[in-house]
Amino acid sequence: MSNDPLPILLRSLRLPAMAEACDDAIRRAEAENWGYKRFLGYLAETESSQRLSNKVRRLLDQANLLKGKTFATLDVNRWPERVRRQLPTVIESDFVRRGDNLLCFGLPGRGKSSFACAVGYEWITRHQFKVLFIATFKLVGQLLAAKQEHKLNALLAKFDRYDAIICDQLGYTQQSTEEGEVLFHFLAERYERKSVVITSNLVFSQWDQVFHNPMTAMAAADRLVHHGAILEFTNESIRDPNSGLGSPPPPQ
Repeated sequence: MSNDPLPILLRSLRLPAMAEACDDAIRRAEAENWGYKRFLGYLAETESSQRLSNKVRRLLDQANLLKGKTFATLDVNRWPERVRRQLPTVIESDFVRRGDNLLCFGLPGRGKSSFACAVGYEWITRHQFKVLFIATFKLVGQLLAAKQEHKLNALLAKFDRYDAIICDQLGYTQQSTEEGEVLFHFLAERYERKSVVITSNLVFSQWDQVFHNPMTAMAAADRLVHHGAILEFTNESIRDPNSGLGSPPPPQ
């Protein structure tokens, strides 16, 4: 089989998985008396499966999700029943395709960040959506730096390539008025087009601490809630060595 030109031709056509599987497929086809359609179907399915696997791996690498935070590794039963009830809805593809938002509220240690990462993992592995997990203070820092360099629109365009962006720990660090303004700009740009996930220990009535303007805080909340699911993590703290949930907030 080493002199068979078929694998060489397949590689030249940028079909590496088909080329790799070619020898085995030929042996099986001869042993099991496959027809040409089954032979080609086997090779095409192999290539398609490998490409999907490569795409998912690439999306997971780019997403920057917290390691090991999936629904297969987390104890979902430790979250409130209402959170668990809404899970099938938020992981469906239509949730992201509509540009719906997910808002996770609760005190520190309740597993909000872990939950958000697990949802992001489902969006990637089930539907191949492009997801980004980023601490809100880092997002705001990037937005503010881009604004000062007159590159805000370019950065917003870059973020716009993501189907969903998880803004983790909104409200854990104090923000200036200008930082609140660029964050609002970011949320307004994604409104009704792209999904945003927020995790926060601040309820909406406290968002003026983030935006430093009650009207801006109200406008931001209104945009997020308009097409959004609100999940309240009212459970006890699950930040213990055996839970696999949660991660400590940065020092304030």
